[in-house]
Amino acid sequence: FGKQHPFIILLFYHLFSENGYLDAAVADFHFLLCSEFIGEDGNEKFWQFVDTVKELTSVRSYYNLIIKKAGQFLTILQVNLLRFALALRSYSPAVHASQQIASDEPPPEACPAFVSIHGQRGCSTKDIKKPKPYLYKNDHTYPGANKTDVPVVILYAEIGTKKFNSFHTVLSEKAKEGTLAYVLRHYVADPKPQKMLLSGYGVELAIKSKEYKAVDDTRVKGQLTAVNAEDDDNDEVQGFFFGTLKKSHPELQGQLVELRKHLLESTNDMAPLKVWEMQDLSFQAAARIMSVPKFDALKLMRDLSQNFPSKARSLTRVAVKQEMRKEIEENQKTIGVHPGDGELFINGLHIDLDLHNPFSILDILRGEARVLEGLHNLGIKGEHQGKLLRLPVNSVDDSYALDIRHPAVMWLNDIENDFMYHNWPAGVQELLRATFPGVIRQIRRNFFNLVLFLDPLQEESVELVKLAELFYKHKIPLRIGFVFVVNTKDEIDGFSDAGVGFYRLLNYIADEYDLSQALMSMLYNTVDVGETLSVDTVSSYLKRKFPKANSERILGVDSEYDDKRKDGALFYRQSGLGAMPLALFNGVPLSPDEMDPEELETVILQRIMDTTTAFQRAVFMGQLTEGSDVVDYLMEQANVVPRMNPLILSTDRKYLDFTSTPDEDGMTAVTMWITGDFEKVSGRKLLLNALKHVKASSGVRVGVIDNPSEKPSEDNTILYRAIWASLLTQKNKAAAEFVHKLLKEETKNEINLSNILNKLVFLQQLFCRDALKLRPGQRAVISNGRILGPFEEQEEFTVEDFHLLEKITLSGSAEKVKTKVKQMGMKPKHASDLVMKVDALLTAAPKGEVRREVHFIKDSHSVLHLSPRENEVFYDVVAIVDPLTREAQKISPLLIVLSQVVNVRLQVFMNCRAKLSELPLKSFYRFVLESDVAFLANDTVSPGPVARFMELPESPLLTLNMITPESWMVQAVRSPHDLDNIHLQEVSGVVAAEFELEHLLLEGHCFDLSTGQPPRGLQFTLGMSRDPLMYDTIVMANLGYFQLKANPGAWILRLRKGRSEEIYQILTHDGTDSPAEAGDVVVVLNSFHSKIIKVRVQKKAEKISEDLLSESNEIVYYGLIHSITGGGSKKDEGEKKKEDVLNIFSVASGHLYERFLRIMMLSVLRHTKTHVKFWFLKNYLSPSFKETISHMAESYDFQYELVQYKWPRWLHQQTEKQRIIWGYKILFLDVLFPLAVDKIIFVDADQIVRADLKELRDLNLEGAPYGYTPFCDSRREMEGYRFWKTGYWASHLGHRKYHISALYVVDLKKFRKIAAGDRLRGQYQALSQDPNSLSNLDQDLPNNMIHQVAIKSLPQEWLWCETWCDDASKVTAKTIDLCNNPKTKEPKLMAAARIVPEWVEYDNEIKQLLRQVQEQEDTTMQKQSPSPSQHKKG
Repeated sequence: FGKQHPFIILLFYHLFSENGYLDAAVADFHFLLCSEFIGEDGNEKFWQFVDTVKELTSVRSYYNLIIKKAGQFLTILQVNLLRFALALRSYSPAVHASQQIASDEPPPEACPAFVSIHGQRGCSTKDIKKPKPYLYKNDHTYPGANKTDVPVVILYAEIGTKKFNSFHTVLSEKAKEGTLAYVLRHYVADPKPQKMLLSGYGVELAIKSKEYKAVDDTRVKGQLTAVNAEDDDNDEVQGFFFGTLKKSHPELQGQLVELRKHLLESTNDMAPLKVWEMQDLSFQAAARIMSVPKFDALKLMRDLSQNFPSKARSLTRVAVKQEMRKEIEENQKTIGVHPGDGELFINGLHIDLDLHNPFSILDILRGEARVLEGLHNLGIKGEHQGKLLRLPVNSVDDSYALDIRHPAVMWLNDIENDFMYHNWPAGVQELLRATFPGVIRQIRRNFFNLVLFLDPLQEESVELVKLAELFYKHKIPLRIGFVFVVNTKDEIDGFSDAGVGFYRLLNYIADEYDLSQALMSMLYNTVDVGETLSVDTVSSYLKRKFPKANSERILGVDSEYDDKRKDGALFYRQSGLGAMPLALFNGVPLSPDEMDPEELETVILQRIMDTTTAFQRAVFMGQLTEGSDVVDYLMEQANVVPRMNPLILSTDRKYLDFTSTPDEDGMTAVTMWITGDFEKVSGRKLLLNALKHVKASSGVRVGVIDNPSEKPSEDNTILYRAIWASLLTQKNKAAAEFVHKLLKEETKNEINLSNILNKLVFLQQLFCRDALKLRPGQRAVISNGRILGPFEEQEEFTVEDFHLLEKITLSGSAEKVKTKVKQMGMKPKHASDLVMKVDALLTAAPKGEVRREVHFIKDSHSVLHLSPRENEVFYDVVAIVDPLTREAQKISPLLIVLSQVVNVRLQVFMNCRAKLSELPLKSFYRFVLESDVAFLANDTVSPGPVARFMELPESPLLTLNMITPESWMVQAVRSPHDLDNIHLQEVSGVVAAEFELEHLLLEGHCFDLSTGQPPRGLQFTLGMSRDPLMYDTIVMANLGYFQLKANPGAWILRLRKGRSEEIYQILTHDGTDSPAEAGDVVVVLNSFHSKIIKVRVQKKAEKISEDLLSESNEIVYYGLIHSITGGGSKKDEGEKKKEDVLNIFSVASGHLYERFLRIMMLSVLRHTKTHVKFWFLKNYLSPSFKETISHMAESYDFQYELVQYKWPRWLHQQTEKQRIIWGYKILFLDVLFPLAVDKIIFVDADQIVRADLKELRDLNLEGAPYGYTPFCDSRREMEGYRFWKTGYWASHLGHRKYHISALYVVDLKKFRKIAAGDRLRGQYQALSQDPNSLSNLDQDLPNNMIHQVAIKSLPQEWLWCETWCDDASKVTAKTIDLCNNPKTKEPKLMAAARIVPEWVEYDNEIKQLLRQVQEQEDTTMQKQSPSPSQHKKG
């Protein structure tokens, strides 16, 4: 064993490489990143930071300088988060994005910085003088006078340079004056290309089965990299902590190294464990972790989980205490987790590790930091912090309801009492009875109430009433009420106003007969749809129906039928609702677009369905019982308000921040401040209403802030000073009375007060200007720090509004905060202030999901505790994890870094599984994450984070897997070794591999608005304004999903030119970054997070009947983007007709299979005269294959293209690399290739072709989307191994054959037309959840779907393989496949040479070619070596 085998993986990102992305020297980079970090805290801070950084030497002191500068604007906690963000490079995409935007401008020649004014560019300050440029959400705009009609100047520059400063001075001056708007975007003029190492991903080395040997025997040139082996001394080996020992016995250094090596070798046996030894491993690991000092416990957990295969043996000797077992089981029951689950909570927020990555966790930490620091500054510490944080300060839902128990509502029916419903059941339990989905239960309770506010004169009213009648006649269980809003003037009568006439007539009929009949007959018969009600229609109706009645008595001025006429209008006015016609469903107003009579019917039925579930829950939880009145129950819910005031109820809110400030009779929960100019009538009226409200309500304090219109002086602040004086000297109630008197107009002249208060007024004016952002004289109301206003001149804020505001503030949060603050036992005045401040802080914080309190009943043996440092802000982190799971491999390093970045109170619960029957982990794992930028001894930035595997055992065969955030597309760019088959016995020195983050994905869902279905086959393209077509994609039918490769920057999404654009148009889009007025759909990618957009399209009117995938008038579009096309016959440009091409698709991974793949290609080319184009799946090809393929294409004159697709996040993930590759063979055929390719032939890498594949392409598939060859039956001695002859397959296939997936031909046109891809993915999703199904994924899936997606069976000679077919049939074989032989398990290389005589010739021919390529490269390298400045383009 003696050899050390370090194994190093790095993942980098090309900053500013040739295609316009950037990389500043690392140092400057930190600077730009730092500005972005600070900018997230608010625009003002960003600009203050930029101002302090005037022109800016070792990199380390530079880094410290940045941290120091940032420290002026950030708290200690935020500086730590900044260090973490810089180590993660989390803001670099934001900086790249603006670089890409600049490159699209394009920059003028030789300018270190430039400005762009509405598209004109210039590079000196004199150039500062049409249509406006796009501004994005995250642009940095200088806070000047917010005028909309000024030119927008965009400065592209690098902060801290001379050029930047000269621009900045001029621009910021002008922006302050308000002559222009100034926007800054980062731009580095001539970036030096450089690799930036990333972190935040995992690397796995999984142990492969060696059943069939698949290792290439070609030798690889090793490479040596120096790696320091010392840095792993802090791990413990068999109970010895070598780091500590070396410190305490420096004289024994040499012997200790030897001992460590010896111990490692003795533990590193990978001999398989017996089943009885495995049973308890999970508990044994936990016991081991709990037994070490707690500061080492996390590191030990990381070590055990990440190197489990070589630690397993040593764990079997650990004894487990009975108490620990019992405690773990009890805790599992009480918290409600399954043994083995992994969960992480930060401050009670659930962090789902499948969705979250370190970048999103950093965002969560930042969001929490504001609230935590706020509470800390308000003096709330320890236990109280958690209690306040967990308060459900439910931001208000949008669905407020109005109380409908009002006399003005005329009810048409009453389901509980009307005779027509008397045979319906009345119990609320009926709700829980099962029915067919979509059936509305008929129960004799007023569960669903619809109130219509109508003005009889509007023509829409007629349609709405007819709709109501429809519901009524069809016995839908909906109680319908009307509020008629008619003219309220006393002198009006029914002969002059049709509405009033209508109302009186209605009352008359209701008196004579009954209301429902009145409404129905009246409304239904007087007017036809589309007409309006007139005075004549009313009186003629009266004469016709009731000839005896006296029309004067009914319609005239002194009518007896006029009572309550004003109620409707009054109710409507008080409710504060918008324009009529209006409908309330259970009190909740419907939006104007839902009021369209065509829509309304479906909207109401949908609402009935939705509310049914809420009622079912209420009945189930016992909140709604047989005895309760349903309408009362509805109107007592938290979202019911006395009136609707959009200002108070809107979800878009502004809050004051009280946390920077330290700091009557009982404590109050709501504090309102009234601001305004109290010399003006409007200001006084506002205060008067507030005081009226205080008289009525006990739980409110009112404060007054004067905001005079002019400069404060003696005479214009008299009234305010009087108010102030009385508030200072008198008790609450008395003061209120006094001020109330003062405000009545007549007393205004009698007051004269001393001068002391002028200063105070002046301070308050400043406060209004700076904190509340009010202009002099504007009015506003501040309720517990929430700012409402400024009000318009005419806008009134009534007493009812104050009632509403108090109710919202209380029910939202204040009430709950008050109870918690009460427990802290403070003086009432302080307590009231604290409630106000805490309430403002909590409600201003962005609304997250519900926080959960995880409480362990017992925690002495199974929970690892780390306490936070005293008197500092701390995060409460709870992890529930089984130490031997994939979750543990990821959570343990994450927790270690978290505890370095922020102050944590940590609890880790060992959620162990009992009775394991197989090894819980079969891989080595590293999670790459650092808490701060690292420096080397000579003060240069260390090369950055890499994954290092030390002390790997030599015997197993390993395969490498990169586990990256969802939206990353990563590929291997350098590694001489075969990353699919790493066998350390055969390697000397270090195995190193470099990966590159090649693209960030833009994902989306697309639907056709008119059908609601995804538009299958629709194509999108992504590009920049100067290069509109850079990437493209096809929409899937599953969820309308599409994905596009992109990079940081601003991109334009368009429909593909051609059929997509001719038939469809984009209507709306969400999640994008287009400015409202932009015609294009612009998407900005500026972070490592996933970006998911929604696009809705519609067919153009004249193309309604056309189909995207139809055969007609098809034009062929050639060339996918980024197609790397080798060779190709130079055909005459005049021939625009379709070339005759053979399209061959194949996948391979690992050097051996790539060697086979080259031989397969050669055998295809030798047997056909047709032009060939190969398509390879790029995701798993080795760097060496990608480098040499172009040379091969040149020599043999074929074309090739590398296609890639990221496994969609919603499709069940496979963890084993081999199965992922199988998945790619079959699951994405419809989206991997451009629509122009209509037939593709898949050929396995290990096949040798002996016939012209053109025959296969032109074979008639008889309507099937694809053709496969069935398995041979002719080799008799293998009968026992033919699994498809028995069991499940025999019964499923019936008389059909089981087909082999090594060769198949796909008619992509037909395949797309019948949505075969979507069906296969659907079936895969259903079956793959069960780990035992689909054991040969790519082969079992189409065979299993044979009844839904037909397979054409190809003639047997198309695929011969020795395992299943007899020797006689070999002569006629058109292709030979090297199937695995389950009987002999012969290695592929031996089999190839034995079975196929021509294989060796092909192999030697290709080796010869590769040698030539290598020699060429070596000579070019030697020529270049004297001038190291020339960079070889990769």
